[in-house]
Amino acid sequence: MPEAFSSPIVDPARRQAAGAIVQDQFDLDCPWHSHDMHQLQYAFEGAIEVEDAAARHLLPRQLAAWIPAGVAHRTSLHRVRSGSILFSPGMVKPAGDRVRIIEVSPLMREMILGAMRWPLDAPQNETARAYFSALGLLCAEWIQRETQLSLPTSAERRLQAAMAYTRTHLAQASMGDVCKAAGLSERSLRRRFQAEIGMTWETYRRRARLLAAVPLLSETSRPIGAIAAEVGFESQSAFAKAFRAFTGKSPLAFRRR
Repeated sequence: MPEAFSSPIVDPARRQAAGAIVQDQFDLDCPWHSHDMHQLQYAFEGAIEVEDAAARHLLPRQLAAWIPAGVAHRTSLHRVRSGSILFSPGMVKPAGDRVRIIEVSPLMREMILGAMRWPLDAPQNETARAYFSALGLLCAEWIQRETQLSLPTSAERRLQAAMAYTRTHLAQASMGDVCKAAGLSERSLRRRFQAEIGMTWETYRRRARLLAAVPLLSETSRPIGAIAAEVGFESQSAFAKAFRAFTGKSPLAFRRR
């Protein structure tokens, strides 16, 4: 991971102890950086990406990222309706020391939406301060129930190429195609995947397919069988079995939530 710089989100002299930043018009790929405040990052529509030293995280509106103060990360935001809630370090304990991906409950979604009325750099009344105090206490509970909906990443150039090709060609990607894209033999690619990220390429492909299905389930009303075929599963039943093993929920239950 490249060296990260520390970036105050708002001038510390005029910011509140907690507050919101609306990010609807952001169109950027942030470099590696960290903040001196805890951050809850969420997309109301579409999806955003957050990456830390361990993994690349895709975040449709069913998921949010918890980024503790001081943790190096980078974010991709491309004109999706999104926002962040920022907390001073003492407001959420324990906050953890790594990015966590959490499933967004209806209560969390409504509270994040409600928090958008109080910007981080604007004066706040007693109601706002009480609201963020309660939200901070709830965040301490929510981050204990993280989900595994993320993709690992690598700093190794050839593995990066293999991962990028896999994500771009989810339904058709084969071992031979990926080896060709990465410039590696099958034996080398298998060995490097296992050594670098602790999983096989087939496991990585399956997880990438499941992650790609998440926004299709949450943002569209398309039939589940059609979604399964689009992301590369041979049948709806195979997709449902893999999705339940990955998320603990059936595709239909995930969509209804």
